[in-house]
Amino acid sequence: MVSPAYHGFPGAVGVSRLTVYDWPTVDGLPGGGTPHLHLTCSEGYVVTAGRGAVQTLTASGFEETPLEPGTVAWFTPGTIHRLVNDRGLEITVVMQNSGLPEAGDAVLTLPRDLLDDPGAYADAVRLPAGVSEARQEKAARVRRDLATGRFLELREATENGDPAPLAAFLRAAAALVRPRLDAWERRWREGAHAATESTRAGLEALRGGDDAHLSAAGVTSTGPAARGRFGMCGRLDVYPGI
Repeated sequence: MVSPAYHGFPGAVGVSRLTVYDWPTVDGLPGGGTPHLHLTCSEGYVVTAGRGAVQTLTASGFEETPLEPGTVAWFTPGTIHRLVNDRGLEITVVMQNSGLPEAGDAVLTLPRDLLDDPGAYADAVRLPAGVSEARQEKAARVRRDLATGRFLELREATENGDPAPLAAFLRAAAALVRPRLDAWERRWREGAHAATESTRAGLEALRGGDDAHLSAAGVTSTGPAARGRFGMCGRLDVYPGI
């Protein structure tokens, strides 16, 4: 039996190139990204240039992981994370589920009234289209600073032994994304699940002496579909179909 072919990027992960914002932050850091979390996807960083850190907040507490060229760091769903750019920080981002974190699986640490109103939240996170780069940058900075303020409040409460604000944020984030879960599941089935099934079928075929699937081998390459897009944590080079 010939195994079903899966021609996506290995493991159905997504990748993007990230140049972290160098705009000074509201709490005095030299530069950094917008605090947020993913609800179903792990995310990883392969640092290619510069220096900085990733600050993370979970029910276990606050951590800061240094980043420098050669560092590989990753975190699981539910980890609020914020990149700090000390100097020229550039990262290759690796994301589960065909890049789902950049295709919807992300909630910013915005104030509770915005999280409780899907329309207000969408307005707060949306960057204007068809405007100058300067106006887009201004909107991205406002969005980042608003999320940073709430992140600092959640961090302070957690470090002071009060888990309630973080728990409330996680509940609100889960409620906010619930209407999108069917679409996310389709993406998972067509990507990560299909890739795993292809491996399973290949193992079964080889175990049974069937190597027909090897004749379907091929090579795929691509380049960025967009360069320098304003993202949550910096300027993104985005790759199609990965």
